[in-house]
Amino acid sequence: MMSHMHMPADPPQIQKATFGAGCFWGVEAAFRGVPGVLDTAVGYMGGTLKHPTYRDVCSGTTGHAEVVEVVFDPANVSYENLLDIFFGIHDPTTPDRQGVDIGTQYRSVIFCHSPEQRAAADAAKERVNRSGRFRRPVVTEIVLAQEFWRVEEYHQRSHEKHGRSGCGI
Repeated sequence: MMSHMHMPADPPQIQKATFGAGCFWGVEAAFRGVPGVLDTAVGYMGGTLKHPTYRDVCSGTTGHAEVVEVVFDPANVSYENLLDIFFGIHDPTTPDRQGVDIGTQYRSVIFCHSPEQRAAADAAKERVNRSGRFRRPVVTEIVLAQEFWRVEEYHQRSHEKHGRSGCGI
């Protein structure tokens, strides 16, 4: 006979978030130390070319954005917290540009993995727009996640491996 014991609710599943906010190494560094973030990887999303290389994407012709894929435990850090970090580490009002880095690969973009992420991203963008923090409107794209192309292994954790703070090979 089956007992009718109360089963605990399933814990929230590990989730992914994908953000483009300029050069991916600085973006990755901002998320790596966040409690609840289990892993990060840098790569490309949003373009047309299959298996793009760093050189391909730097040409600005593939349509990809440099992105960071963040694997997180929503029991320890909310997607909203990650959005706050995202909007806090770059200027979301400059189309296709972050500082000296210019091109579509540096666009401000949130790639959503669920309808819930889409709603949260829309709300966060609206909050930032209303906050008065920026004089210009937020131009961050909010789109569905596409295939993530992991950057060549040489470029993973570039900050840690090479001690660089900027972009470039």
